[in-house]
Amino acid sequence: MSNLAAVPFITPDDYLAGEALSPIKHEYVAGEVFAMAGASEEHVTIALNVASMFRAHVRGGPCRVYIADMKLRVEQVQAFFYPDVFVTCEAADAAEATVKRRARVVVEVLSESTEAYDRGAKFAGYRQLPTLEEYVLIDSRSRSVEVFRRHPDGWMLHPVPDDGRLDLATLEFDCTLDAIYEDVRFVPTADAEDAAPSRST
Repeated sequence: MSNLAAVPFITPDDYLAGEALSPIKHEYVAGEVFAMAGASEEHVTIALNVASMFRAHVRGGPCRVYIADMKLRVEQVQAFFYPDVFVTCEAADAAEATVKRRARVVVEVLSESTEAYDRGAKFAGYRQLPTLEEYVLIDSRSRSVEVFRRHPDGWMLHPVPDDGRLDLATLEFDCTLDAIYEDVRFVPTADAEDAAPSRST
């Protein structure tokens, strides 16, 4: 399936068959496939921190936590996505081995190459999922967490203050930003280095 992205249009069944054999992951949207790039250490650490906390919180109940290797199908936009972390609480999802359809919470960790997509077209697709209640964006370059929550009149943004807590009503879950960013070391930007005060010896 290494040349799958060169095919102009494929069916969902062909995508799933090819993806099962592919050494790399691809997302699928309306007949087109897109290869997924690797993630940074910061990205992976944040996703692992969040997934671990979610797993501990829901253990023993009906909800299950999945990470980036599990596909989430959004049939309303003919798409298969690989969220960084998501939670589903439906028995029908637990019965399917390779694809889930009823996420209640989706978390995406932002990077420079994915931020525009995660905020734009991908979120537009996720919003069509009837079961989705909360969409969380976590920056991998600085301490910044945003929650988009479904309301009767649409989706509303709830930024999390640096000294606040991530609160997900759908899961009755909350945690600090320190817990989300545990063991994350941000890479200094060139601007930050230029702005750093010099020290004389």
